[in-house]
Amino acid sequence: MKEYHSVGAIKIFNSNIILSLSKDDSISYVLSQKPSFMFIIIFLLSINSFLFAQQNWFPKELNVQPFTANFLEPKAGFLFNTSDNKIRLDVGTSQDILHIKSQDDIFSFGADLFTFTRLRGEDDFHFPVETIDYLFGLNASFKKVLAENEYGIRFRFSHISAHLVDGQFDKAISQWRDGRLPQVYSREFLELFPFIRLDDLRFYAGLTYIFHSSPKEIKKGIFQIGGDYFITELSNQVFTPFIAYDFKLSGKEKYVGNNFINFGIKFGEFNKKGFSIYYSYISGKSVHGEYFDLNENYSSIGFNLDL
Repeated sequence: MKEYHSVGAIKIFNSNIILSLSKDDSISYVLSQKPSFMFIIIFLLSINSFLFAQQNWFPKELNVQPFTANFLEPKAGFLFNTSDNKIRLDVGTSQDILHIKSQDDIFSFGADLFTFTRLRGEDDFHFPVETIDYLFGLNASFKKVLAENEYGIRFRFSHISAHLVDGQFDKAISQWRDGRLPQVYSREFLELFPFIRLDDLRFYAGLTYIFHSSPKEIKKGIFQIGGDYFITELSNQVFTPFIAYDFKLSGKEKYVGNNFINFGIKFGEFNKKGFSIYYSYISGKSVHGEYFDLNENYSSIGFNLDL
């Protein structure tokens, strides 16, 4: 092999870098004079790992399955309040665009599109729409799988806006119901959800930073903890029972606790797509942006396609 005697001379072949030094040179001297060499080597190794990792475009399943009791998750179904004629219609999806798998590690990148709508049940099969919330954004996640356990983190960058709809307007008296006028409500936020799953039990924490909001008085931080448990010991080939809980601190002038409890049965594999029938209990501030300052406490029966 040809020898080079100039400091830091580089010979490149077959996508590898060989650094050849004269006998009077030392590695420490080169690194002290040319720290960018190490950066280049690390960068090329990272590119090499990416190219040889298994890539899957538009996979069928999400890298991180939705957190069952967390409100801002992809849902497609109905919840019927047990105490009044209110109905919540959820139409949303999350789609992973790319999975990058290297041994036990999986990285993913995807997008979210959700709507959360409140309707009112009336006679003759009428369901006036009172308010609707929209969410769209991007997500990324990392998950490491270790036998029956896993841990990881999910990141989101999202926008939410809320609107009163014509079903909340009383045409007979030309007034908005409950004396609430439409108001501008929106927020843009960054969200981090680290989690760990031990067999069938999963725990998570959530940290949300709202960097822009209307109204501006909304607290910048949202703090969450929660978990879900799919009881596979009681499952069969058709369905699996589950229970889930989420606690969230958020607010306008002061922080308020919000509780979300779900339990029911899921048809299909517990950690994949399926169909759920469940009981839901919510207490705290309203989940709908136009009513963000109202306290609510109610139970619902839900039907959901787990996407």
